[in-house]
Amino acid sequence: MEVERKTSEERADALEEKMMKQLHVSAAAAQTPKLRRGTGVLFGGLTPGGLPLALGALAAMPTRPTIVDFFKLRFMPHTVNHMLQSANDAQKKGESEETVLACLLHDIAVNLIKVDHGWWAAQMVEPYVSEKVSWAIRHHQALRFFPDPSVGYGYPQRYIQIFGEGYVPEPYIKAAYEQARKHKWYMEARMITVHDLYAFEPGVNPTLEPFIDVIGRHFKQPKEGLGFDGSPVAHMWRSLIYPDNPL
Repeated sequence: MEVERKTSEERADALEEKMMKQLHVSAAAAQTPKLRRGTGVLFGGLTPGGLPLALGALAAMPTRPTIVDFFKLRFMPHTVNHMLQSANDAQKKGESEETVLACLLHDIAVNLIKVDHGWWAAQMVEPYVSEKVSWAIRHHQALRFFPDPSVGYGYPQRYIQIFGEGYVPEPYIKAAYEQARKHKWYMEARMITVHDLYAFEPGVNPTLEPFIDVIGRHFKQPKEGLGFDGSPVAHMWRSLIYPDNPL
């Protein structure tokens, strides 16, 4: 069998091509994420801004967990502080207790999943809060992309960092915004966005205690405990209780 003969230049070209292919494969592998960006922060996902959060051992939950137990034992500190600051800002500025509660709960789903977190969070609390509160939580996700000068809400600079310059929300987000804009509870959802993004104060770390009475008056805690009351959303709460279950 005759061996194929190549010049030194042909061999060099072949070697260079092989190395470039290997480099391309290595670069692609390095860019492949280990987790999807929409993964909830309790499960190891990055914060919406792309920051990692250290995962530690989780304390056991009580037999009949309350929403307060989830704040203290399951919701990640990053999301807890943000929601407390939002609720604190709303309370200081004289918002109704229902608006304060909506601000306190609006991002709870980020611990479970970040994709469509407004819809997820609204569904999680729907059996336990007023229709107005769940509606506001659901629609704050769409409203945050659209300015409303009447309440001093502009497009957040932070979203340029997260989504990029010139980002256009998906059509379903725009449709949800347009529907919400005509709704009688529009301003309830809008005020979540106002207190959501303008609530951050360096060095301010509110506690949950000032909101315990608000929760007691407006959150219908099931006697069996969240996750065990047989509601259509019980499994969502159980996912937070048992995030290490493999199946």
